[in-house]
Amino acid sequence: MEARLDVGVCYGMLGDNLPSPAAVVQLYQRYKIGKLRLFDPNPDALAALRGSGIEVTLGTKDQDLQSIASSVDAAKTWFDTYVQPFIGSVNITYLAAGNEVVPGDLGKYVLPAMQNLQRVINDYGHSGIRVTAVAHGSSLGNSYPPSSSTISDKARDDMVGILKFLSSSGSPLLINIYPYYAYISDPATVRLDYAQFTATGTVVQDGSLGYSNLLDAMADSFYWAIEKEGVTNVNLVISESGWPSAGNGDFTTLELARTYNQNLVKRFLANTGTPKHPDRSLGGYIFGMFNENQKPAGIEQNFGLFNPDGTPVYDIVFN
Repeated sequence: MEARLDVGVCYGMLGDNLPSPAAVVQLYQRYKIGKLRLFDPNPDALAALRGSGIEVTLGTKDQDLQSIASSVDAAKTWFDTYVQPFIGSVNITYLAAGNEVVPGDLGKYVLPAMQNLQRVINDYGHSGIRVTAVAHGSSLGNSYPPSSSTISDKARDDMVGILKFLSSSGSPLLINIYPYYAYISDPATVRLDYAQFTATGTVVQDGSLGYSNLLDAMADSFYWAIEKEGVTNVNLVISESGWPSAGNGDFTTLELARTYNQNLVKRFLANTGTPKHPDRSLGGYIFGMFNENQKPAGIEQNFGLFNPDGTPVYDIVFN
């Protein structure tokens, strides 16, 4: 059962040929995938999750952030509509305010939305649900080497308040990190074995810290940047990471996707930290469950672990 607690997969729905939510939940259970991330509160998906025991990270739609941020009453209306009906039967562990909206025009709504949702949760006494936000690599101004990382000037105004909220509430920050993109942007410098967890020793030395894989370095870039803002006690959870199996020639083969995601599973199951924070277990979610045909053509349609008919795109073991 321990394995169920450590590996999650994002359940995206941008496809017109995907299985029913009930069939999807059965697929999670069949493969013993213990955590699921929903990008928005789809009632059919939440209903299908009743009694499954699967841990759910539930996002708000980005377009709902302004309303949720406007007042506690508006946040309560959102919560009463999408969350309260499933309390007790669905294991909702995190509510995420939007997805990668900092930096950006919606960024200013994230903190007040989080604060209002927290008020609602507190008023209901739902102590098992935590409120968080999802950060993108673009919120960092510099990320190499990790110790040089900072929050970007564009993101700082919004991020610092979010980080202080997470620090006071004991909630982690969710981060979307993709070694794939770093590798394809500079394959002459970024080694493939470093991006794929297959290097046998230290590849990047950053002061006293040595890195054998890029994911750990990217996570520590966030830790360094966060701590430079005076926030030292916010843990990280990887809310998305993956490798596409097609769409970009030799960079996106089935074997490369399988190697990355199988090693990501091993990384989650190892329950270990990063070189900067070996004391903090780094877990999270693979992106994503399915190849989604309504996403932009190319790699975006090919991040799935499974085909729409429920067969694996490639063999992978989750425990």
